[in-house]
Amino acid sequence: MYINKALIYGNLTRDPETRALPSGMKVCNFSVATNRSWKDKSGVLQSSVDYHNVVMFGKPAEVASQYLKKGAAVYVEGRMQTRSWDGQDGQKKYRTEIVSDGFQFGPKMGGGEGHGAGASAGASSGGVGVTGSGAGGVGGAGASSGQSKSSPKGNGASKSGEDAGPVTGAGAPADEAIQYPEEEINADDIPF
Repeated sequence: MYINKALIYGNLTRDPETRALPSGMKVCNFSVATNRSWKDKSGVLQSSVDYHNVVMFGKPAEVASQYLKKGAAVYVEGRMQTRSWDGQDGQKKYRTEIVSDGFQFGPKMGGGEGHGAGASAGASSGGVGVTGSGAGGVGGAGASSGQSKSSPKGNGASKSGEDAGPVTGAGAPADEAIQYPEEEINADDIPF
């Protein structure tokens, strides 16, 4: 058995680009920067940055294009794929990318307004997960099973089905509560 799995956590280098296939399915492309630091033999701190191309399809692509912006932190899971094509100059071109199975929003940037649906609960907790299979949740980075540690509706947070008020992630201070959008949301549009 062979495994092709990619897991990255980094920041978007540009706003997502969205287009539609002839079938009508949405496709979203963006790039994520990851970095690493180490000390060389002489003890000097070194660092390097790697850039990863990410492609998403379907409902996750729509959600990513709506809520992700340049500089936003994101956790992406998927598989590695290399495509090839003949360029306009006749040379063969190659592009290696991560075809995403799902992603999670990272903590909000700079302590200002959150992304879209207040997609993060603070730096100490994860964000809202979105997967191609419809699973995901609010909570730590491991909340990808479709169950959430806390949610405003639909997962047992309120027996009456009404909004239970501000919800915080595990370990998040009360002032870092998830902020939900003011506008009316159609439950059928939520991919998880």
